[in-house]
Amino acid sequence: MDALREDTARESDLPGIEALVREAYEPYVERIGREPGPMRADYTAIVGEGRALVLRRAGRVVALLVTSVHPDHLLIENIAVAASERGNGLGTRLLAVADDLARAAGVAEVRLYTHVMMTENLRYYPRRGFRETGRRVDDGFERVFFSRTVPSQDVPS
Repeated sequence: MDALREDTARESDLPGIEALVREAYEPYVERIGREPGPMRADYTAIVGEGRALVLRRAGRVVALLVTSVHPDHLLIENIAVAASERGNGLGTRLLAVADDLARAAGVAEVRLYTHVMMTENLRYYPRRGFRETGRRVDDGFERVFFSRTVPSQDVPS
């Protein structure tokens, strides 16, 4: 299997990002009753702002992380992994990248949200140290909000 490359997304990644997002979120359209928020995002703007990171394998975008920095936290706006790569630890790797980005920004908390009908995520995030902080309708979606304190980095002795 080809090695993974981690990089800030570029304009040339846009077709791969859009295909990945469609693949990752299309199964939820019927469950939710409309396209999830990430399917409606403006990835041209997000990439232009430098807020998207991709993992590539053999030149193909196989995972995506979109974040934004706020005064007291880093928000994960989207995390998506190609179906062919699920179960290989890419989601966990991207969560660790988010922790690194939070540390670099000087914030000690990472937040994210998911749709209440994305039940897989409601199990996934607590197993990775996130705690549920609330549920509410936000931007017309029933969302579940999560947060975790950024783990301190181990200092070599």
